Amino acid sequence: MPRGRRGGRVSALEGGGEEEAPPAAAAAPSALWAARQQPEAAAEQVLLRGIFEIGRNSCDVELSERALRWRPIQPERPAGDSKYDLLCKEEFIELKDIFSVKLKRRYFAKQQRNGTFLGITLFICLKKEQNKLKDSTLDLINFSEDYCNVWFIQFKKTLEGFSNRPKSLKILLNPQSHKKEATQIYYEKVEPLLKIAEIKTDVTITEYEGHALSLLKECELQEFDGVVCVGGDGSASEVAHALLLRAQKNAGLKTDSILTPAHAQLPLGVIPAGSTNVLAHSLHGISHVVTATLHIIMGHLQPVDVCTFSTTGKLLRFGFSAMFGFGGRTLALAERHRWMSPNQRRDFAVIKALAHLKPEDCEISFLPFNSSPDLQQREAQRSPKSDCNDQWQMIQGQFLNVSIMAIPCLCSVAPRGLAPNTRLNNGSMALIIARNTSRPEFIKHLKRYAGVKNQFSFPFVETYTVEEVKVYPRNKTSGHNPEDQQHETASEKSFPWNVDGDLMEVASEVHVKLHPKLINLYGGSMEEMNDSKVTCDCL
Repeated sequence: MPRGRRGGRVSALEGGGEEEAPPAAAAAPSALWAARQQPEAAAEQVLLRGIFEIGRNSCDVELSERALRWRPIQPERPAGDSKYDLLCKEEFIELKDIFSVKLKRRYFAKQQRNGTFLGITLFICLKKEQNKLKDSTLDLINFSEDYCNVWFIQFKKTLEGFSNRPKSLKILLNPQSHKKEATQIYYEKVEPLLKIAEIKTDVTITEYEGHALSLLKECELQEFDGVVCVGGDGSASEVAHALLLRAQKNAGLKTDSILTPAHAQLPLGVIPAGSTNVLAHSLHGISHVVTATLHIIMGHLQPVDVCTFSTTGKLLRFGFSAMFGFGGRTLALAERHRWMSPNQRRDFAVIKALAHLKPEDCEISFLPFNSSPDLQQREAQRSPKSDCNDQWQMIQGQFLNVSIMAIPCLCSVAPRGLAPNTRLNNGSMALIIARNTSRPEFIKHLKRYAGVKNQFSFPFVETYTVEEVKVYPRNKTSGHNPEDQQHETASEKSFPWNVDGDLMEVASEVHVKLHPKLINLYGGSMEEMNDSKVTCDCL
């Protein structure tokens, strides 16, 4: 094995720089690999074993069914050298953390072919703090191309065995999201990683609201393994709605009235490029483009509960969360001031809605969550013809805000979530009701979301864990200040709802029903995110 030529180093260990590490640092066991729990090697079959240069050390490298292990080669134990055991400690990576492998060559100026062969580069997905994922590389240096090809073929065979990982993706990019940064985010941060992973992409830049919906109705989806949305919560919700509508169509179900919806046929990936990114936060525990991209590349699938919103038996849309009252009116105000920047119109809408804070007179019926594993019992409880119909509960009065959420809705103003007791797929929704109270008390309630104190410990706030909710507005108009009625409120014949950041105006009652695990989204495990700190804006 030739010495003197510097091998590859794991670039993510010290921030991804290209400078050489000192010999001691290169030979010492890295914090990255040492932090992982080493897989049990005793029962594993060794596939290949050989010598590569890693860092600046010749290493004995062993490839098994689950991991790649290496140990620096030392001629003999130096007398009195206490660092010997540390320097020779075995390091490893699990094969499931590798997302691509390529042959490494060095090309000189104006040279396009037959570059100097150097060895193999492994592309690795690393887990960092606060649920963040990062891409890194590990170079296995050996100048024998024939020798490296044997290892390369084995690595490729291993990667092909991860069947959840997508090979072809439909990309829907909203260029108007937030500060119109979505296009730049995709081409600078997302696309390079997808190319390294050798994932084929078909990109459509949406041109108007509803473009993704109309496209996915007719698109030939069988050639794709997943759909990816690059945008904000509104864009992601539209794509999820479109995928579920397409599933109903393919299942032969009527899309105007759906009792038991069909499961979405393709998973959805969400690249955060909006002003709120609540869905991405709830999925990944962090608003981080590379993290979201790597979850897609690695094929990490998370089943997610979805709600149907309907009125008078007619399906309005699929969605993950909704707010009625203050939340709906705030969004309606913001939508009427699109000429402002996102931050300006959000702040303006919140201040304006608080200045003219008025309750909605309505009746709310809900079906409490039944945690029974007996599906027949749960379906009987849901049935309007059932003798268990007395399980439905009803409250009425003056309400400042009504939140119905199937996901935790993590955000900067609510680090624990707008609905902290809800998960992505626990089969229930959070119903959070703020009854009429004074403006100062309501503001105190809103501010509590940003702190550690319980935001629900107010006498006017009620919380329920439910499966279905029906909201019946009893006043004829949406209760706004008359001087703003003409330009800054919903129509007198409709009430504004905030559904996943999109404005939905409905003239009568709205029925919200939860459907467990109706769609798969690319994301990590919720158990790993419960204590994460995230940042975004929700209102």
